Amino acid sequence: MHDDQATPRAYRIGIDVGGTFTKAVLIDHATKAVVGRYSVLTTHAHERGVAAGVVEVFRNVLSQSDVAADDVVFLAHSTTQATNALLEGDVAKVGVIGIAGAAAAKLAEPQVRIDPIDLGPGRVLPTTNQFLVAEEINDAAIAGAIGALSAEGAEVLVASAAFGVDNTASEERVRELGRAKGLLATCGHEITRLYGLTTRTRTAVINASILPKMNATAEMTEQSVREAGIKAPLMIMRGDGGVMDIAEMRHRPAMTMLSGPAASVAGALMHLKISDGIYFEVGGTSTNIGVIQNGRPTVSYARVGGHETYVNSLDVRVVGIAGGSLIRAEPGKLIDVGPRSAHIAGLPYAAFAETNTMSEPVLETFEPRDGDGDDYIAIRVADGTRYALTTTCAANVLGLAKPGMHAHGNTASARAAFAPFAAYLDVDIDAAARQVLDCATDKVIPVVDGLIKEYGLDPDQCLLVGEGGGAAALVPHVSARTNYAHEISKDAEVISSIGVALALVRETIERIVPHPQPEDLQALRDEAIEAVVRLGANRDAVEVTVEVDTQTNRMRATAIGAAEMNVKDESGAISEAEARQIAAHSMHVASSSLSLSAQTDGYRVYSETPTGAARVRAVDWEGTLKVQRRRAFVGKTQASEAKDAIIALWQEADLAREAGVRGAPRIMMMHGRHLVDLSGVETLDQALALAASEIAGLDGDAAIALVAAPPR
Repeated sequence: MHDDQATPRAYRIGIDVGGTFTKAVLIDHATKAVVGRYSVLTTHAHERGVAAGVVEVFRNVLSQSDVAADDVVFLAHSTTQATNALLEGDVAKVGVIGIAGAAAAKLAEPQVRIDPIDLGPGRVLPTTNQFLVAEEINDAAIAGAIGALSAEGAEVLVASAAFGVDNTASEERVRELGRAKGLLATCGHEITRLYGLTTRTRTAVINASILPKMNATAEMTEQSVREAGIKAPLMIMRGDGGVMDIAEMRHRPAMTMLSGPAASVAGALMHLKISDGIYFEVGGTSTNIGVIQNGRPTVSYARVGGHETYVNSLDVRVVGIAGGSLIRAEPGKLIDVGPRSAHIAGLPYAAFAETNTMSEPVLETFEPRDGDGDDYIAIRVADGTRYALTTTCAANVLGLAKPGMHAHGNTASARAAFAPFAAYLDVDIDAAARQVLDCATDKVIPVVDGLIKEYGLDPDQCLLVGEGGGAAALVPHVSARTNYAHEISKDAEVISSIGVALALVRETIERIVPHPQPEDLQALRDEAIEAVVRLGANRDAVEVTVEVDTQTNRMRATAIGAAEMNVKDESGAISEAEARQIAAHSMHVASSSLSLSAQTDGYRVYSETPTGAARVRAVDWEGTLKVQRRRAFVGKTQASEAKDAIIALWQEADLAREAGVRGAPRIMMMHGRHLVDLSGVETLDQALALAASEIAGLDGDAAIALVAAPPR
């Protein structure tokens, strides 16, 4: 209960703009509890586009919950518009101005010449190109190139210079002169500072192609939000799991690709407070599967039209099986499950029918769409209504969709509908349902096992996280067949909206530096912090991960921080007993068996043994499991002695490596409420340099906790 005179009420709103529905949740900023929710059909056809739906849901969720607009301190929404614009070919023609010095011109010109990009059957991103030699460039030459591109139908511009990541002046000048002509533009250095001229230019072209559409939407959304009385900053979900303010989105809309799946992952991270696991976003037709590692989603580069870009987005594997997947069969034999769904067929799920309507069910075969084949299974009841048999129905037959889950339906109706299907296969009802879920999860389990292997997760610590309305249709059965523990997100059907409301500001800075020195890593770290602060993050809450890839000479710093709030909340810290229980539950052991091996103001580190290598868990002040290791060493020290402690722990973990294993020890450092991930570096000197940057301003007696795992 809030005391309105002592503490101002504060709420966060998260809005997930999906292809079908726009859903909003209202979350209490202090408790993170969902206190309101509302959904409408996404307003694609409205004169204000999807912005109209965004406004409608937040107005309704506020009025429904009796909350004033002034009490909203954070408003963010995800968007499918960037992805859909590319999928549907709703893009502007891009004029590319390539720039290089005379010495590099012959090599650079073909790299900045971007041919039209194939976006799918019948859909193309059109381009046209001009090239300028840097030594001959001036305003007249740039204006001439812009005029030539406009004459060829270019609606937006890209400026891409060889070595433009080091000297941005020529690219910026093209943008300025283009703006004077009324043309939006993207500079090649804007989305990434990586070398790789062709990929950098292609990424800029993709970004520029959606600038007009995304800017128009941003303008309408922001105007509508302000008209509704919301004064809080308007944030947009990025495809890498963070948020950025709407002003930044106007420049880099391509960063919002895969914004929807990213929102659901953010929800899992903040709502379930997990560290490592495999997440499933289970819809009606398809399922997105990805990895959460060290409390963060794994990120890779998005591909468009089969081409690599430098847009960071979630590493998501899409499987054509979900909660609404239909069954294909012939007498005595199950043929397949999916990829067609009940949504495509326009049929209701049998599991959601009232018991009294499931009278005299008869099996029928049908063809959802021309060319699909006529062996899909439906049930027709006495009143003539047809129902789909789906994976959700099978899960209800077997009792896997529990009460409270979105996929929970009517068990009696599901079993009645499955009876004629079981007879068709000549098995009992439970066996028929099990066959369906076995067939469906046969397509999922190899993806899960592949991700565990690819990202080096510990299988005995892997948690399967079910999100989306259809989660219960698949995840419990995958868990039963693999022996991986699982959990279905609370409020799974609105987890994307929750993720948007609770998301953190995120930015990634990358550089290619052969043989990076400690000072290179420090500079990259500082640049990432400044970048995320510019996007709206609270400097005091920023965490940075630095990774070094010696094969490609690529350095990457990812900064994540909480958005600045006009209401500061210091509540929510859990007790030592609660933290101990969270760690024990994760290890499946008794609380009393754990040792509290190290702690700071914001973290408690538990180990199964007081010394030596053992299973380790670090729990933060809010009860989030931030670090989990199958075999690691724990150290506790203070800032003045941190260097020696890191050296000693690094050497101890290095000596514990298994035969034939290469790589560096993986060290995590905690101070106050900050977690510093040093596991991405290759040398001890690099780790010490980053650690020194973190603790430079601390008192010498500030507590430091360390976790070091052997290389793997």
